[in-house]
Amino acid sequence: MDLSCFPRICLGHFPTPLEPMAKLTALLGGPRLWIKRDDCTGLASGGNKTRKLEFLMAEAVAAHADIVITQGATQSNHARQTAAAAAKLGMKCLILLEDRTGSTDPNYVDNGNVMLNRLHGATVERRAGGTNMQQEMEIAAERLRSEGARPYVIPGGGSNPVGALGYVNAAFELIEQAASRGLKIDYLVHATGSAGTQAGLVAGLYAANSDIRLLGIGTRAPKEKQEQMVYDLACRTLDHMGMQHKLAPEVVVANCDYVGSGYGIPTSGMVEAVQMLARTEGLLLDPVYSGKGMAGLVDLIRKGYFKPTDNVVFLHTGGSVALFGYPAAFEYE
Repeated sequence: MDLSCFPRICLGHFPTPLEPMAKLTALLGGPRLWIKRDDCTGLASGGNKTRKLEFLMAEAVAAHADIVITQGATQSNHARQTAAAAAKLGMKCLILLEDRTGSTDPNYVDNGNVMLNRLHGATVERRAGGTNMQQEMEIAAERLRSEGARPYVIPGGGSNPVGALGYVNAAFELIEQAASRGLKIDYLVHATGSAGTQAGLVAGLYAANSDIRLLGIGTRAPKEKQEQMVYDLACRTLDHMGMQHKLAPEVVVANCDYVGSGYGIPTSGMVEAVQMLARTEGLLLDPVYSGKGMAGLVDLIRKGYFKPTDNVVFLHTGGSVALFGYPAAFEYE
């Protein structure tokens, strides 16, 4: 499947590295662990949203937009990368941040990704938890149109069929990397939230007829809801690609046992996983997505979910900037 027919603007550094995690493998006693470094995409310290924004921002440019609007949680990695992409392309950016945790810690409210949003020149507005954020973006877009602007609205996480093309492409990229080194990947594990990354991977692996088993570790929604969101978006993405398909619902798997008290709220497993990766592989995870995703992977390894001979790739979706919003979680003086 060739994605060159879809408009795309180069924003990131690709292909991202695929690296072994020998020390972590030894520490946990197997399986053979690898990491796909989408924290190295380059845009504003990197992250998975850059892949999506290459397609989304191309559509914004084609629509002659002069401002992009998006939304996310307070420490949204997607918002930070969108602000950077807009700056790079000479557009304005309006970011609506939803309070999903209730935290009043000044580090959480104004440091990390929030500080970088502003550094990239974005306008930041706050919304209460539980707000209909899609509706809020549409209201903001209508207001801007009345003022003569040409807004382009990007859904939270860049999660629509256009954005998901970024992870269709990532699936193709990973398959090619594995083939070039004679590596048979048994599992691809990653944190799943707004559904776009997992849906794109599902669509990409399907289009490539790959037998890699994909496992999302949920960070927000209950299992049934998360899997349905991913399945629906994967189907819409394949439709957008012009593919005739019969995607089986069972190919979408999300383990949502590691969310804890809620989205963006630290767990002991997340803290252990972040420290473990920092101290064995020199890698920085984030406290909201990749930290909880790795916590799930570590726990499943300990429970014998994988065979010792399996090759398991963890997709690092970036976001370590958010660590600066969570110093209390790590109890450092």
